[in-house]
Amino acid sequence: MHILRSQFRIEEQRALAFAAARGFGVIVAADERGPRGSHVPFVIEPRDDGVIVQIHLTAKNPLVELADGVRRFLLIVAGDDAYVSNDWYASRDNVSTWLYEAVHLSGVAHLRDHGENRGHGDALLAVSEARLPKPPWDLAQMEPGKRETMLSSIRVIDIIVDHIEGQSKLNQHKSDADHVAVADQLARTKESGSRRLAGKMRALRPALEYGERAEQMVSATTDAESGGRVSEA
Repeated sequence: MHILRSQFRIEEQRALAFAAARGFGVIVAADERGPRGSHVPFVIEPRDDGVIVQIHLTAKNPLVELADGVRRFLLIVAGDDAYVSNDWYASRDNVSTWLYEAVHLSGVAHLRDHGENRGHGDALLAVSEARLPKPPWDLAQMEPGKRETMLSSIRVIDIIVDHIEGQSKLNQHKSDADHVAVADQLARTKESGSRRLAGKMRALRPALEYGERAEQMVSATTDAESGGRVSEA
């Protein structure tokens, strides 16, 4: 991942927490034909000697053969993203951009024995079901024959993570007036992801005035830059 600016970088432990909270991403590896990818749920397991990302794929997925204990896999975990128009800023001559949060985890991939499938299934269900406001469902509630058929059709892969990169691009380099103006615009959109990013932007600079007071700040800044002139209709 190319970190655009140092202030966008997510510290490693926060990046791991971000990825664990998302729990879903894109796994990528390359063979002689080029890159291959799959969308996968995953669990993160801190261990004494490091961090493991554990995923599963259907047994016929071409990525399974690439988990040879030598080849590197990349897991891309994306958060919310939002387009920002250039006329949303309080100051002039900005450019349109995208705000987003994402984490990349990479390392050597190891294929696990079939005997570990149940443990992976239990762990994945535990973290996934915990996100829902209901009593958790688990594999013990599944008809045993169907459960074993399902488990036998997957392969579990451990990625020994040795590189962690995270980026939270939330206009940290912009002025207070521009920061407020964009956050307020995002907060007004219908997209829930945009509104979540607005909340994170506001949390970065909680002392600023948002909402109605922010609109007054934007107006004052615009007037000052234009010399107080009013354009003719």
